[in-house]
Amino acid sequence: MSAGLTFTYGVVRILNLAHGNLYALGAYMGAWLVLGWGSNAWPVLSYLLLFLAAVVIGVTAGPVIERLFLRRVYGKAEEIQILLTFSILLILEDVIKLAWGVSPLFADKPYTYMGVVRLGGVDYAGYPFLLTGIAVVTGLLLWLVVTRTRFGKVLVSVITDREMSAALGVNVPRIYTLAFTLGAVFAALGGAFTAPMFSLVPGIGAEVIVVSFAVVAIGGLGSIGGAALGAVLVGLARATAVHLVPELDLFAIYLIMALVLLFRPQGLFGQVEARRI
Repeated sequence: MSAGLTFTYGVVRILNLAHGNLYALGAYMGAWLVLGWGSNAWPVLSYLLLFLAAVVIGVTAGPVIERLFLRRVYGKAEEIQILLTFSILLILEDVIKLAWGVSPLFADKPYTYMGVVRLGGVDYAGYPFLLTGIAVVTGLLLWLVVTRTRFGKVLVSVITDREMSAALGVNVPRIYTLAFTLGAVFAALGGAFTAPMFSLVPGIGAEVIVVSFAVVAIGGLGSIGGAALGAVLVGLARATAVHLVPELDLFAIYLIMALVLLFRPQGLFGQVEARRI
């Protein structure tokens, strides 16, 4: 989720508030597919359906949002961009309610299929280990795409200087669409694969986007490595707070964010950028 958010910002330079509801769309689509076709089928099919849900949501919603809405506000004031993405968030929230209603949706079969893992005499649910593996693989693939492919080099070129890239023949609008779509797929992937862990209700996107903003603020906007480190720090902080002082669950996140931003406003791995005038 945070990787998609920071990647999107790094390329198109828009802080996408609607990213949380792309996560929610992926979660609802994944749960709906599993309940319809994966509940009593071959276990592996359930995980393939979750992945399919993420891809479908990403490649349909991503280009539509970028081409119809975001393309009109590139280079505009940050306030306009934030208001637009917030409006998209509200629209997507109503789309979810129209498509799946307001009743809770729960598809736990992929979670139960993984069973338990025993470590140090303690039984742990196996499914979170799968999520950890997916997160690591996704992060590595994103790093390889950015640093080891021609598309990644073009991305870096567009990020560094959009005007010069266009002058050299790069189709900048197409790169923006591809980058935003990839970020949308990451958001939907996070939603689809966490859907089996809890009951889906309207509003889950708003909850997760708050935590994701904290993650990317700690790691540094636009930094994939920063998003990874920020996610680990936030996860450890929440787990420690829940174990020791449950009342300070969310407070622990914002305490870390405040301390990091106090001494390093651009985040742990963020870079200070010169503002063009």
